[in-house]
Amino acid sequence: MPLNELHPEQWVQNHADYLYNYTIVRVNDEEIAQDIVQDTFLAALKAIPNFKGEAAERTWLFSILKRKIIDHYRKINSNKAKAEVRMQLSTDDGEESSNWIDERAEEDGLNADEIMENEELGLAIQSCLSKLPKKQAQVFTMKTIEGLDTETICNELNMTSSNLWVIIHRARKGLADCLQENWFKN
Repeated sequence: MPLNELHPEQWVQNHADYLYNYTIVRVNDEEIAQDIVQDTFLAALKAIPNFKGEAAERTWLFSILKRKIIDHYRKINSNKAKAEVRMQLSTDDGEESSNWIDERAEEDGLNADEIMENEELGLAIQSCLSKLPKKQAQVFTMKTIEGLDTETICNELNMTSSNLWVIIHRARKGLADCLQENWFKN
């Protein structure tokens, strides 16, 4: 007999707010967060026969939710977005510096694709993104994750392209510093 039981008829009432609050911090979009929570409940309903009762209901739902968030970022991180997230940083004199994620991956014996597919790194990137000033996070997300062109972003946010690139540079630097401190630090 399982130690814990499932009560799907009470999931929304008992767990939706908790799951949503966790998700909104990671995706920063209300509609996407709602969709992910809904997908979590649907996946859980399908997985009920596999529930062994070894975890509490919320813990089990939470583990499904985390996989759904990771799946969300895998889906939106096309090869173009991956290339942007790898953050080709520019030096102050305008020359491209080498790719710091690729360098770190080589140090760890991994290739860049393996490290970008690492679930924890994806969550670390989202955590660091949420710590950036709102404008930096917004511009970085629009340019890098959503893949919008410079002109579209400038028109939508009423800014010049040079201002956009300054914000992108600051966001990349902030993300790099945060990841260095919280992810790559040994």
